[in-house]
Amino acid sequence: MLEVKDLSVEVGGKILLKDINLKVEKGYTNILFGPNGAGKSAFLRTLMGFSGYNIVKGQIIFNGEDITHLSIDERAKRGIGIMTQRPPDITGVKLWDLVKVIAKEKINIEEIAESLDMLRFMERDVNVGFSGGEIKRSELLQLAAQNPSLFLLDEPESGVDLMSIEIIGKTINDLIHGECKCAGERCEHKKSALIITHTGQILDYIEADRAYVLCNGTVMCSGNPRELLHDIKEMGYGECIKCKPKKI
Repeated sequence: MLEVKDLSVEVGGKILLKDINLKVEKGYTNILFGPNGAGKSAFLRTLMGFSGYNIVKGQIIFNGEDITHLSIDERAKRGIGIMTQRPPDITGVKLWDLVKVIAKEKINIEEIAESLDMLRFMERDVNVGFSGGEIKRSELLQLAAQNPSLFLLDEPESGVDLMSIEIIGKTINDLIHGECKCAGERCEHKKSALIITHTGQILDYIEADRAYVLCNGTVMCSGNPRELLHDIKEMGYGECIKCKPKKI
């Protein structure tokens, strides 16, 4: 599905990401841990093709195709969708109109909006005056309409109340696993995801297959998501990285 090879990225004349190697296989959900300032959000933005993130070395391979230098819209067309920490307000564009433009066939917009408690926001300008939880749910509504095969989610549980995190967590689980009833086996219904989390709270709602720890702009180690989260909580990132073998 997604393979990142020896990726180095420059932002504002400074190397921010260095020699990153990472894989997200088809039907797998991977977690990305790391302290503030480690470069996690920059990494997801680079994967999506945001401007200002200059790839100086390496490749991004998606479904066997080199997409390293493709534009955002071309990556979206190929099946990559992103939820950022704080998307911009879009004055003059109604949420309903935006979702209709990006929705694929057979997507029931009203049903999804109702499940996310977003029907009352459909005639409002996108994100204008929305709370943190409302913005997250708006983003998920847009992702559901896009129906990508790979989800890039940047701290989906941050800045939301307990009620919103439950809705968001369950919706993310439904979007990733779709109609799959395969009891743990991989199948064509399952989507792939790379999710940034600080708290690990999203793991209360989804099953993740692998986790990476990104520090100082590079991937330091990988392993079982819950085991890594436990070590991070117990020892902090510095000690966790020292004691864990580098399994990439």
